[in-house]
Amino acid sequence: MTVVPARPLRLAYLVSHPIHYQAPLLRMIAAQPDIDLTVFFQSDYLLRPTVDPDYGVTIDWETDLIGGFNSVFLPRIGSGNQFSFFRPWTYGLWRRLVAGRFDALWVHGYARFDNILAMMMGRVLGLRILVRDEVTQDSKARGPIRSGLKRLFFQFLRGLCDGFTVIGTRNAAYYRQNGIPDQRMFLVPYAVDNAFFQNRSAAAGRQSPDLRRELGLDMNVPVILFVARLLELKRPDTLLAAYARIAGGAEAEQPYLVFVGDGPMHESLAAEAARLGLNRVRFAGFEGQLRLPAYYAMADVFVLPSEWEPWGLVVNEAMSCGVPVIVSDRVGCQTDLVRDGDTGLVVPTGDIDALAAALRRLLTDRTAAATMGEAGRALIDRWDYAADLRGLRQALGVPDPLPAP
Repeated sequence: MTVVPARPLRLAYLVSHPIHYQAPLLRMIAAQPDIDLTVFFQSDYLLRPTVDPDYGVTIDWETDLIGGFNSVFLPRIGSGNQFSFFRPWTYGLWRRLVAGRFDALWVHGYARFDNILAMMMGRVLGLRILVRDEVTQDSKARGPIRSGLKRLFFQFLRGLCDGFTVIGTRNAAYYRQNGIPDQRMFLVPYAVDNAFFQNRSAAAGRQSPDLRRELGLDMNVPVILFVARLLELKRPDTLLAAYARIAGGAEAEQPYLVFVGDGPMHESLAAEAARLGLNRVRFAGFEGQLRLPAYYAMADVFVLPSEWEPWGLVVNEAMSCGVPVIVSDRVGCQTDLVRDGDTGLVVPTGDIDALAAALRRLLTDRTAAATMGEAGRALIDRWDYAADLRGLRQALGVPDPLPAP
């Protein structure tokens, strides 16, 4: 029998703005009888359809970002649409922390003045302080002086925080490199709503016939899928170049390459595809959550060839739908999720020949591709919000009423 404390632990969570990946997790936490959650947002960015500077289009995630949990939008000075060390600049958190009689403060991101100040407030109030950030040792090249200053900062951060809720192996390695001991780290993995993507992709059907007709794709022709901003950092040009190397011969034998997302490289990629005569390349533009599962349902291979990616949650999405994945070795989730030759394939960043070979392998060896897709889905089924909740409970010192799987 589970014994529920007389008073639930009161948890304050501070985050920049409503994030579609986090909303289902926050609802799950709020539903726990022994955790009383209040989310403090520093901005209402993306709460409504918003023009994104990277996509250059209006973004609408088509999902409820704040329902199912208590939330407060902190008052701020200036715009809430720009994010930097000093932005957004909010006020009023101290009063709310005192009035709410919180037991713990969980902060998303340490590289913001507001967040550092919030952790200092929490320390003064005697709260248990947790922090979550997606940074890895691959994030930036740092010289000895910068590395030394970073280590000093982490000594300060170690004094402020009781726990570091890590998103994965590379994130933990970065903390460890900067002097954070393992006993202060708790795995709260970067996850997506697996059931949502699995159910909706299954409903769309393996070929997603309606979507294929909309995009002008022939039935039963393999599809290579890319989902991300069309930015240099994501290396969509590397994927296009690799695709060009496998798309020779008769057009009827060529797979399709579908880019989902938008951004400053859209025009140059389209021009290059036209120059090379690649008539089976499609640019679908930005898509919200409701239609993405249909893209995964029709995909035979998913590719994320980024030059650097702190995690890459689109990989979680693809794997949850059983799609075999190819990622570069600088995609953060690769260490935990993409076991080369088992749950997917890993290629060196920027290596066009290696990416072309990986594409050719998965498109020609359908048995191997299906096996990798199934193995990836089995792995991602355990890399979920339930695992997040277990890790958060450990970090908070709240016993888990559910047995570990």
